[in-house]
Amino acid sequence: MQIQFLGTSAGQPSKMRNVSSLALKLLDEINEIWLFDCGEGTQNRILETTIRPRKVTKIFITHLHGDHIFGLPGFLASRSFQANEEQTDLTIYGPIGIKSFVLNSLKVSGTRLPYKIHFHEFGEISQELIMENDKFQVFADKLDHTVFCVGYRVVQKDLEGSLDAEGLRAAGVPFGPLFGQLKNGNNVTLPDGREIIARDYLSPPKPGKVVTILGDTRQTASSVRLAVNADVLVHEATYGKDDYVIAKKHGHSTNVQAAQVAKEAGVKRLFLNHISPRFLSRDVKKLRLEASQVFEKVWVVNDLEEYDL
Repeated sequence: MQIQFLGTSAGQPSKMRNVSSLALKLLDEINEIWLFDCGEGTQNRILETTIRPRKVTKIFITHLHGDHIFGLPGFLASRSFQANEEQTDLTIYGPIGIKSFVLNSLKVSGTRLPYKIHFHEFGEISQELIMENDKFQVFADKLDHTVFCVGYRVVQKDLEGSLDAEGLRAAGVPFGPLFGQLKNGNNVTLPDGREIIARDYLSPPKPGKVVTILGDTRQTASSVRLAVNADVLVHEATYGKDDYVIAKKHGHSTNVQAAQVAKEAGVKRLFLNHISPRFLSRDVKKLRLEASQVFEKVWVVNDLEEYDL
């Protein structure tokens, strides 16, 4: 599992940062990539990565401000151009209005897609389960922005325990179908009559990863709820430590407020994104330093950076 930042700027692009989008790569787990927000120019950033658009099966939109959705029509159209790859359906999750925006954009531009888009829209929610498969759950909760905005909590279900292959061989279990039965938790009986107890050779299940990705927000209790014990928290830091008043006015957070959320939630790592274009390189270093006084394991991320989770 990896996370790659495609756009980390707030409101408008800068020379170094594009507007909001990130990719959660689940290729080893389910052979899929999920996008979170899709600001203008996202497909251009993707060209600088190894991401294959057809692998993007789900897009999660936090809110309907342009810097988070204006890239959707272009990406959806370009996704259909990989004629040498199988056409696969795509699901878009987001606030009420995202379906209208996408369909009207495609209609007005005369864009016809060779795959289906499934929409899952929602309004007022509170820690709601919006998606589940056999390996993942995704929860959404309302944040505190100037428009309806949500954050997402991606929970990987517990991983199966590992099989003690060496111990089984030492016990005289031949490699093959019996290993598979034991891996599935079933006891087996050997030709000599001995019973092999599966739990004796299986380690306990391992907790899956938890990734919390927030949209634009003031400091709020729901951010903490979404991030409790997360392995990674992606939190906006549009403003710096001394910009508390203006951050609150515009529905955003400071770097220090994001660090406070991370500390209260007990997360393992904090990634700060959605950085105001007015911040230069030296300012970004200061943003990280200020936040680290509250929460040590913090990074101010840049476009195209990728992290293993």
